Amino acid sequence: MSETNPNQPESTPPPDDHEEFVHEEDSGVGRALKWSAIAAVLLVVAGFVAYTVLKPKDEVIQAVNTEVVAPEQREVPAEESVPESKFTDITAAAGIDFSHNNGATGDKLLPESMGNGVAFFDFDGDGDQDLLFTHGTWWPWDLEKKPELKPTTAALYRNDGKGAFEDVTAGSGLDVPFYAMGVAIGDVDNDGLPDVYQTAVGGNRLFRNLGNGKFADVTSGAGVGGGEKEWSTSAAFADIDNDGDLDLFVCNYVRWSREIDFEVNYTLVGVGRAYGPPTNFEGTFPSLFRNDGDGKFTDISAAAGVQIRSSATKVPMAKSLGVSPVDLDGDGWVDFIVANDTVHNFVFKNKKDGTFTEMGGISGIGFDNNGKVRGAMGIDVARFRNDDSLGIGIGNFANEMTALYVSTPNNQLLFTDNAITEGVGPDSRLLLKFGLFFFDYDLDGWLDLLTANGHLEEEITKVQKSQSYAQPAQLFWNCGGTPAMGGFATVDSTKAGEDLFKPIVGRGSAYADIDGDGDLDVAFTQLHGKPLLLRNDQALGNRWLRVKLTGKAANRDGVGAMLKLKSGEATQWRLVTAARSYLSQSETVATFGLGPEAKQAELTVVWPGGAEQTVAVSKLDTTLVVEQP
Repeated sequence: MSETNPNQPESTPPPDDHEEFVHEEDSGVGRALKWSAIAAVLLVVAGFVAYTVLKPKDEVIQAVNTEVVAPEQREVPAEESVPESKFTDITAAAGIDFSHNNGATGDKLLPESMGNGVAFFDFDGDGDQDLLFTHGTWWPWDLEKKPELKPTTAALYRNDGKGAFEDVTAGSGLDVPFYAMGVAIGDVDNDGLPDVYQTAVGGNRLFRNLGNGKFADVTSGAGVGGGEKEWSTSAAFADIDNDGDLDLFVCNYVRWSREIDFEVNYTLVGVGRAYGPPTNFEGTFPSLFRNDGDGKFTDISAAAGVQIRSSATKVPMAKSLGVSPVDLDGDGWVDFIVANDTVHNFVFKNKKDGTFTEMGGISGIGFDNNGKVRGAMGIDVARFRNDDSLGIGIGNFANEMTALYVSTPNNQLLFTDNAITEGVGPDSRLLLKFGLFFFDYDLDGWLDLLTANGHLEEEITKVQKSQSYAQPAQLFWNCGGTPAMGGFATVDSTKAGEDLFKPIVGRGSAYADIDGDGDLDVAFTQLHGKPLLLRNDQALGNRWLRVKLTGKAANRDGVGAMLKLKSGEATQWRLVTAARSYLSQSETVATFGLGPEAKQAELTVVWPGGAEQTVAVSKLDTTLVVEQP
C-alpha cells in the first residue's frame, strides 16, 4: 500500500492538470468563433453579389418644377360698394328709460355677468311691435342686509306705431321681481295673444296674455317653472310634434349657487376675485316641455333624449346659452341647435316620435374646425346665400371667431365652419360676442349679420391689453348682391353711423320694424346699464315686403314655417321664428328686401309639417297677411 500525503485530498487533481483543462475549453470556443466569423463574412459577400446581379435597374426620376401658388384669397369689395345705411340712437327720445340691474354688490357672482334679454312682440294686437326688457334684481341675502334696496322687475313698453314707447309695466302682471335672464314669446293657447315666458336663476315664469295689457302668472298650473335650483338662459317655442300648438325648449346653464361660486373662486392676477368662464362649474340638462293643449305642459326632457351626459364622467354635460329651432333637413319636423359654453354644441335631430337624437359631433356643428370647443352664446340660422344651403351663426368668446357653419351641398345634416372664407372670422376674433342675428338691414335682398359685444370683467384691460369691458357692435354686410362676390364685408361707422358702434357691455339683441317704414330697427341690452334702441334710417330706395302668417292647422303665428319668395331670377328664404340671438326674441313677421328694381313676386309658404301654399304678391312695400287654408 503506497503512502499518501495526509494534507492533500485525494479527489483534487494536480494543479498542472487543472490548468490544462481550462485552456483546452477556451481554445475550442475560440476556434468555433473564428469559423463563425468566416461564415458570416462569406454570407455577406454572397448576398452582396446576388443583390448586385439581381436588383432591378434604377428608375429614372424626372425632376418637375412645381409652381408654388398662394391659397386663393377672397375678393373684398371696394369701400364704395358698401351702402350707406345709418342707425340712430333714439333710446331716450323714444321714451325708453329702462336700466338693467344685475344685483351686483361686490361678491362677483357669475349670473351678474350674463345680462338680460329683450323681446319685440305685438302684445296688444294693434299691429305694431312693442318692447319687453327682462330684469335682474337684488339677491335675497342682500335685501335682508340692506332693506333700502328696491326690487326690480321686467319693463313693458307699448309702441304708438311710430316708434315712440310708453312704459305700461305697472299693473300689467309682469311687474314681478325675480332674477330673470331670457325671454321667449309664443301664443301657447292659440288665442291670438302672444304669451311671455321668462327664464331665471331660481325658477322660470310663464305669463298668459289676458288682453287689455294684462298678464297672469300661470307657471304653477302649466308646469313649466323648472327647478328652484336651476339657472335657465335662452328658451324657444316650437311645435315639435306638428299638432298645432307650441312646445317649449329651455336652455339651462350650469349648476350654480352662491356657495358653489365661492368654492370655484375665479380670480385674475392683479385683480383678485373676478367674473369668469363656466369651466369649473358642473353642467346641467336642457328642458323640453310638451304642450298638452289644455294650458298644461308635460316635462319630457328625459324621455325625449335631450339630457346629455359626459361620456367620461357621466355628469350632466350641457352649459347652454342659445337655442335655434329649425328643420335642418326639410323633413317637416323641427330640430334644435343648442349653443354651449365651453362644451360641444348640441344638434337634436327630431325622430318624429317625440324623441331626439344628439348629433352635434357628427354634424360638424359641435366643434370648431380643429375639433375644439368654444365659449358659445347667441345663435341664429338663415339661408344667407339665397340658395338651399343653411347657415348657422354663433357668437363665441373673446379671442374666438364668430362661427359660421354652412351645410354641404349633398348633405343638409353635415356642416363646415366657413367663417374665414365668408369674411366673418378674422375681424370678429377679438370681441366677446353675445347677441347675434341675421337681418337684411339695407333691404337689398341679402341677409346681413350683426353681433352685440361686451366682456365679462370690468378690469379685463389690466390683464389683457387687447380687451375692453365695453365693446362696439359689429355689422357684416352681405356681398352676395355684388357681381362675382360673396361672403361678408365689415361695415364701419362711416357707412352705418357712430351710434351703432357705441361701446357698451352688450348682451341681448333683437330686431323689428318699430315705425312701419319697412326696414328693421335694432335693440341691444347692456349689462347693468341702459339699452340701445337704434332706428334704421337707410334711404336707399329699396323695395320690401313683410309677411305675417296666421295658422289654422299650424300654430297661430306659423312658427316654424319656411317662406320662399321668388322675384325675377332671385329667390330668398326666411324662417318664421322669434327665437334668435341671446336671451332674446325678434318679431315673427318676416321681412324681405327686394332692391331698387323689384319684379313681380311669388311667395311659397312651407307650413310646419310640410304643407305648401303659394301666394301671388300683387303689391310691394306693405305687410302681406297669409292665412293657412
